[in-house]
Amino acid sequence: MKIIIAAGTGFLGQNLKNYFTGKGHQVYILTRNPKHKNEIYWDAKTLGEWKDIIENADVVINLAGKSVDCRYTDKNKKEIYSSRIDSTKILQQAFNECVNKPKIWLNASSATIYIHSETRLNSEEKGIIGDDFSMNICKNWESEFFEIKNKEIRKVALRTSIVLGNNGGAFPKLKMLTKLGLGGKQGRGTQHVSWIHISDFCRAVEFIIENENLSGPINITAPEPLSNKDFMMKLRKVMKFPFGLNAPVWQLEIASLFLKTETELLLKSRNVYPEKLLQNGFQFSFPTAESAFQNLV
Repeated sequence: MKIIIAAGTGFLGQNLKNYFTGKGHQVYILTRNPKHKNEIYWDAKTLGEWKDIIENADVVINLAGKSVDCRYTDKNKKEIYSSRIDSTKILQQAFNECVNKPKIWLNASSATIYIHSETRLNSEEKGIIGDDFSMNICKNWESEFFEIKNKEIRKVALRTSIVLGNNGGAFPKLKMLTKLGLGGKQGRGTQHVSWIHISDFCRAVEFIIENENLSGPINITAPEPLSNKDFMMKLRKVMKFPFGLNAPVWQLEIASLFLKTETELLLKSRNVYPEKLLQNGFQFSFPTAESAFQNLV
């Protein structure tokens, strides 16, 4: 297959590139800073020469969007919003002008689209979508993505949770905290953590590409979300650290100022269930947190 990954130089993009290249597919990366072969310049908001590489592509995966790991200042909020909407809009424009359009377009989204929930499992069918800055970003992002229907292009929004891997994302930071004896619960510890092993993330994307009946929003999470308290306890156990200091909310508020981030990333309860994947026969290599931690640690 010919696969294009827009904004594919980060943690997820590079893992997808390695995964698909390893299976013999041709992978091209759209990036603001092309450095390697098969990397093509784009600015994620205007048409350019990159449009030519889209022609005859089988798969386009768009991962563009400013990281939410920042303070939610007005400037950052605008960038978080515009980086997602602009890249989605310009890709749609490029596809409209293609003679041979891609067969499937997978666009990043987030499991954060669902409300804070400590008891209710949010599936694609029964999940409750709420109303705050983060949820509205996701809603507008998906709305822009699904607004135009091209009958030739199958569209999938990847509602992804925390992806666990050793070469990027949140997991190296969690391991470091645990090694420093700070691997206790964050806040009350009752908020749920939805997560997925990087290997299962790549396999789920491949599974969606191969299964033509799959479209629309799909939760890309492992089937067993668990409380922050249990999540950290299981990580400590696998790392053989008997204790971990808890971090109350007030400490997290102070730390988030220094780290230039928001406590929402730790304290929001993401209780998300991958119903569509499971109903269609996807089998997770790492269905439990213990299995994921043992593999990664």
